[in-house]
Parts: sequence; structure tokens; C-alpha cells
Amino acid sequence: MASDTGGFAFDGLRGDISYRITVSRKGFATWASAAILLAPSQHVFLSGVELKIEGEQTSVTVYGSTAQIAVEQVHIEEQQRVLGFIPNFYVVYDSKNAVPLTAKLKFRLAMRVSVDPISIAAVTSMAAIKQAADIPDYVQGAKGYGQRIGAIGVDSFSDILIGGAVLPSLLHQDPRYFYQGTGATKLRLRHALFSPFICKRDNGRWQPNYSSMGGNLASSALSNAYYPQSNRGTGLVFGNFAIGTAERMASGFAQESILRKFTPAAKDNSNMSR
Repeated sequence: MASDTGGFAFDGLRGDISYRITVSRKGFATWASAAILLAPSQHVFLSGVELKIEGEQTSVTVYGSTAQIAVEQVHIEEQQRVLGFIPNFYVVYDSKNAVPLTAKLKFRLAMRVSVDPISIAAVTSMAAIKQAADIPDYVQGAKGYGQRIGAIGVDSFSDILIGGAVLPSLLHQDPRYFYQGTGATKLRLRHALFSPFICKRDNGRWQPNYSSMGGNLASSALSNAYYPQSNRGTGLVFGNFAIGTAERMASGFAQESILRKFTPAAKDNSNMSR
């Protein structure tokens, strides 16, 4: 027991033996003295005993909400533009740390692409080309040009909305292209060319790309409602489906080969990993 002054005395200790004094207390780190060698009839006063609070060194691990991380990653993707002006929003350059999109974010990306000024300019330019080629069978002049703008615009919007938002939300698939960037050229080429047919589920697993193929087919079928009667039929549906699929394959090839180099705003979002 402690004395009246709070000290402790140990009697009856043998000489020529090394001793160590340890002091412990719940909530504090244990303190231990250096070895003490006693000689016969020697008295040693032990000083410098200090107890430190246990757990002074604390590590903190922060986990972000997956939904919050997805919002930030989509925000980064919305800044991606080839040559600084062509939308490149549907590409994930940091595939390792990508998190699944909520349904809200899938619709946000689809609308963001659809109303982008460059997307609208592309529709009007393609309408001018088809006006010159006199396809489909609308009349010529301003009326025909307007009809072609409307048809191409609806084609594009329905494809993006159905294949990029509606079906991915219902089927829990990710509508984005996951840039591979490394590995053998043959493997990267296969990854690019199969992108219209294979996609990631929201759980990270690969499966058939029902969203892209279904959206492309649904959009092609919908065109029968507003194209001229002479252009309607199965030929229109499967022709547009084939063109849309070929465009996706070409886009995947371009992503793996050149577009990353010309997308200055593409960033590594690994600092927002889970």
C-alpha cells in the first residue's frame, strides 16, 4: 500500500539481482523502468514515473458515401471534352475506382448529353448532309430540313434516353464506357469492339449489354412513327440498329486509341475511392 506521502517502499529485496518496476492503470499506457541492480544495504529512490493516456496515437479512416462519390465522379466526367469542346461524358477513365451510378445520375448524364450545344449542332449538321443527299424521303426546302432535324433529333434523344438511362436504371447496368488504357493491343481492341454487347452491372460484374442493344433497337423501332411512309419497315429498324451498333464500336476503338490524349479535362478520381 502507499505511504502517507503517496510513495511505495519494497523491503526484503535481495542484492545483486536486477529488478524492473512497472506501473499500470486502466486507461493509461503501462510504464516500465530500466533494469535496476541492487547492492546489499542499498536504497534506491525511483523517479520520473509518468503514465501516458492510452491511445494517444489515433488513426482515423474516413469512408465516403457511395452516392456522394458517384455525384463527384459524374461531375468530373461532365467536364470531359475532346479538344476542349466535344462532349466525352460517357467515359470512365479511372475504372478501378468507379462507383455505380444512381438512377438519377443516369438520367442526368443522358439529359446533359442531349441538350449540349455541340450535340444540337451535330444534329443540325447531319440534317444538312441528309438534306443534300435527299434522304429520307421528306420534301426539299426549309420544311424538309426542319423535318430532318426533328427526325434525327428524336432518333438521338430516344437512343440516349432509353439506352443510357431508362433501361440501365431498370436493369441495374452502367451505361458508361470503361476505358482500359493498358494491356496488350489485342485485348484493348477486343474490349473496345465488344463494348456495345458487354457492359458492367451496378455490382461491378460484366454481362450482356441489354441496355445499349435494347435502347438502340427501341429507338430504331420508334422511328417508324415519324419517318416518311416510304422509308418505314423492318429495313429502317434493323438498318438504324446496325448503324448505331457500328458507331458504338467505332467510338470504343477511338477511346482506346486516341480520344484520351485529346481530352485535357479527363482526371484521375482515385482520391475519391471508397
